[in-house]
Amino acid sequence: MRRSSSPSAFPAPRPAGHDRPVLRRSLTALATVFVLAALLLPNTFGAMEPNRFTQIPGEAIVGAAILLSLPRRARRVAAVLLGTALGVLTVLNALDLGFGEYLGRGFNLVLDWALLEDARSFVADSMGGTVAALAAVGAVALALLLPVLTVLAVRRLGEVLAAHRDRSTRGVLIAGTVWITCSVLGLQAFGMPLATGRAAHAFQAQTERVRDTIRDEAAFARQSRTDAFGGTPPDQLMPDLRGKDVIFAFIESYGRSAIEDPIMSPGVNQTLEASTQALASAGYRAKSGWLTSPTYGAGSWLGHSTFISGLWVDNQQRYTTVTSGDHRTLTKMFGETGAWDTVGVMPGVQKAWPEARFHGLDTVYNAFQLGYQGPKFAWSTMPDQYALEAFQRLEHGRKRDKPLMAEIILTSSHQPWAPIPRMVGWDEVGDGSVFRAIQKEGEKPADIVADETRSREEYGKTIEYSVTCLTEWLERYGTDDTVLVFLGDHQPISRVSGTKASRDVPVTIVARDPKVLDAVSEWEWTDGLRPEHDAPVWRMSAFRDRFLTAYGSTPHPTKG
Repeated sequence: MRRSSSPSAFPAPRPAGHDRPVLRRSLTALATVFVLAALLLPNTFGAMEPNRFTQIPGEAIVGAAILLSLPRRARRVAAVLLGTALGVLTVLNALDLGFGEYLGRGFNLVLDWALLEDARSFVADSMGGTVAALAAVGAVALALLLPVLTVLAVRRLGEVLAAHRDRSTRGVLIAGTVWITCSVLGLQAFGMPLATGRAAHAFQAQTERVRDTIRDEAAFARQSRTDAFGGTPPDQLMPDLRGKDVIFAFIESYGRSAIEDPIMSPGVNQTLEASTQALASAGYRAKSGWLTSPTYGAGSWLGHSTFISGLWVDNQQRYTTVTSGDHRTLTKMFGETGAWDTVGVMPGVQKAWPEARFHGLDTVYNAFQLGYQGPKFAWSTMPDQYALEAFQRLEHGRKRDKPLMAEIILTSSHQPWAPIPRMVGWDEVGDGSVFRAIQKEGEKPADIVADETRSREEYGKTIEYSVTCLTEWLERYGTDDTVLVFLGDHQPISRVSGTKASRDVPVTIVARDPKVLDAVSEWEWTDGLRPEHDAPVWRMSAFRDRFLTAYGSTPHPTKG
């Protein structure tokens, strides 16, 4: 009986090596896509659209021509160099993406490495040490892996080009002709120019950023030695505020968006209006305007130093220069007069703080010196209400021979805006243990960070909380001689404030003595705690000299 000649249900094994051409073509295709994606990668999330990846990168054509023109050994060296450069540029683009999202600017290759540790610390405080460690390891691994992958991809493409030299040469010539034609004629596809030099422009931008940073260092050092009040004798500083307790309070991330954004503003404005009325009932008047912060999203210390120095401190290099010098700050001048005791309440400071000398404060309370025994609220070491009550107990409420000048940094509105403290009775604050239950009941940071709408809503709530803490403290503990100046240090990150938000922050002066506000009447600020949309806008660096002038200080300029 003959066997059936029908084919077997299982195909015969393929000869060894049959799949290798498919694998080689797949690797080549992956290498091509990877290199093109790296060349076309935008450095802002706003530009991260599909049409950005439909362009023809001129750098790919030039790179292919270079590899084709070289002998084997030189080609491999060139592939490593080109691949490494592309990998490093891709890492810098990724850093630009992150810095743009949180700080509203690109990564500075000279200045910003130290901020990466601050980012790790923020993640640890917000999400826990394990998440921070995994994120750090992942970021380092990615930074190391990207250049390796780009080198391998460029080497692979270089070998393929060399193996088909004639066809590759014709292809490069055709691609070059097409690129030039598209560039000259301005041809577009999907709303974008077909011809692009994105990677070359990104490299140029990084180079110019480094060059400008180096040039700025010397220029700012000279500028910081120029001061309209640098030579003013102490007895000619702020004579119209003698006898007053003057308090400068910064509310973390309190920006213009909190007052004007449709999601956050209803609750914030209601709080501002209610607080204005409550303060008025207690005999206080207020005037408010806008200041343009030098920073955005983070970097609070840049806003603080700009405000008190009268200099535009918009990067870490400028901050290092001014804080290590002898420039007279607003807070330092109060102490120099001998008419005030000066104190700082800094619940966000958790390590050595040599900048205290720059601020010129007699006494500084950091996170561990305020007696707090409650839980942290993500990054914030303690609720604002506790920090203010501790200030009252330790300094403001004590009998003293001189009035007090205080600089207070409130931190409850620091991202990630979860969990949020809530007000308790001022007599219940105690050592802060009362906040344990409130912290446990609060939202988890991870749930808020992942949701843009909820981030905006919770951010608004933290501003409401901080403003309420500060104004209730003033109602409860303020006197006829209390002068409160409070402001935001910067806008919140773009995920909350929006990609087109300004860098403006509210600033307010509150006092019972009518002479205090009459002295700034020519500023044309808005009555109350809420500045109107068209209220004057100054650079934050302008405040110091305007404030000194308004309260009778005599200019004695020094020049660098």
